Amino acid sequence: MHGFSPTVPGCGDWSKHVEVQAGLYCRRLCLRGLARQMILLEKIMRQKMLSEALRERFGTKVYKLSLSSGCTCPNRDGTIGVGGCTFCSEGGSGEFAAPLLPVDEQIRHARARVDGKFPARIPVSERKYIAYFQSFTNTYGEPERLKALYTEAISRPEIAALSIGTRPDCLPEGIVEMLADLNRIKPVWVELGLQTIHERTAEAVNRGYPLSVFEDAVKKLKEAGIEVIVHVILGLPGESRQDMLETVRYLSRMKPRPDGIKLQQLQILRGTRLAEQFEREPFPVMELEEYCALIRDCLEILPDDIVIHRLTGDGPKKLLIAPKWSADKKRVLNTLRKWI
Repeated sequence: MHGFSPTVPGCGDWSKHVEVQAGLYCRRLCLRGLARQMILLEKIMRQKMLSEALRERFGTKVYKLSLSSGCTCPNRDGTIGVGGCTFCSEGGSGEFAAPLLPVDEQIRHARARVDGKFPARIPVSERKYIAYFQSFTNTYGEPERLKALYTEAISRPEIAALSIGTRPDCLPEGIVEMLADLNRIKPVWVELGLQTIHERTAEAVNRGYPLSVFEDAVKKLKEAGIEVIVHVILGLPGESRQDMLETVRYLSRMKPRPDGIKLQQLQILRGTRLAEQFEREPFPVMELEEYCALIRDCLEILPDDIVIHRLTGDGPKKLLIAPKWSADKKRVLNTLRKWI
């Protein structure tokens, strides 16, 4: 029986056999992981970030100017509710907006804040901006006053587009018609604060409208030819990772779909009802690495035709309670790049 080698390893060779097979299995898993990473990387490279999309559309670098319309919010003045959304600050999420002045003065103030970001090769006379009316609910007001305000802004030669932040339940027919008229002059975007698709969370944060209202608003705006950008907050109290991904998945499957999305981490700011809740009963807040991993998964879900307007929020540092890491924008962006 000399030279006989059994086809099944003997006891003495079994540990070596298992070691070899385990190594091959791990290698296959590694290769699958690398293949998934390559697929994800190719997908992300096809997705357009806002800066790239603006350069393609307008042929130059474009920056947003945060402006004020003087509107309030029906979720604050008692029309729908009082106190506003629990995460919303006293500035109505517009702490970086120019003070409430005539439009030309607001634009001058806002330009002074961002002009240093432009490459020196772009002359001042050729610089382009988006007039972004950000704080509170910018379609909640007297239509004629708003029309005059937005017409003045969009008519200025340096303004390439108009972006209006509002609520889905503040888009009556007359306002949509007014926005459609302005859209014939230059592009108009409407930014809707959805934050989550989950009704239990929406009720907990006092959003003040059901998901069906959001769906109707998107349909109405898209039928009018107006671009829609949706805001989503990741990390709202009580939401699981799966809950957050379900919101992103829902938006990716909408018909019609939004044109853009803003993703940002939950920020707990002083003076908000959420801050009071956090002080009474602290709840988990995402760590930076956890947030970056979640963003990567969101990008994997989102289709290529939804422009990524934002991947992180940077609220006012003087008001920030948590997460502290969000105050270091450079660190956040560098960590995001590593994960993505």
